[in-house]
Amino acid sequence: MAVAKKKALSSEFAAGDYIVYPAHGVGRILAAEQQVISGITLDLFVIHFEKDRMTLRVPVAKAASVGMRKLSSPQKLQSALATLKGRARIKRTMWSRRAQEYEAKINSGDPVSIAEVVRDLHRNAGQPEQSYSERQIYEAALDRLAREVAAIEEIDETAAVQRLEALLKAD
Repeated sequence: MAVAKKKALSSEFAAGDYIVYPAHGVGRILAAEQQVISGITLDLFVIHFEKDRMTLRVPVAKAASVGMRKLSSPQKLQSALATLKGRARIKRTMWSRRAQEYEAKINSGDPVSIAEVVRDLHRNAGQPEQSYSERQIYEAALDRLAREVAAIEEIDETAAVQRLEALLKAD
């Protein structure tokens, strides 16, 4: 795998932009580069995910089809935050099926869908304890949403988590 050269980014994304990659959450585009892989020259985005200490290379041509997008607009963020204030909607299906649906919502990268998972799995004091898997999914969703809130509002993740939890307790 040989690096051919650094290249200008597409018009939609620029170096330094924060993006959301559905399977990994919020990352920052470091650069775009060309690499020759198996004799084929590919234009790639180099994306760094600070929290996971991971660097991902995504073909520019595949960015849209994998769901890579810019951070949410303030209106979309407000819609997600409003979702947190709503009533939990827990279906009466088996946990394994609900868990799959929650994972799909988290991996969609859509902040409103992720907020639905956070809202539905949040437990206030006095409510029954969560199972281990419920807690894992809840924390994954809360973390994913907090990272996007932190990037949009330019605050740290701890402050973003506190803000989200305050909205959940406002019921």
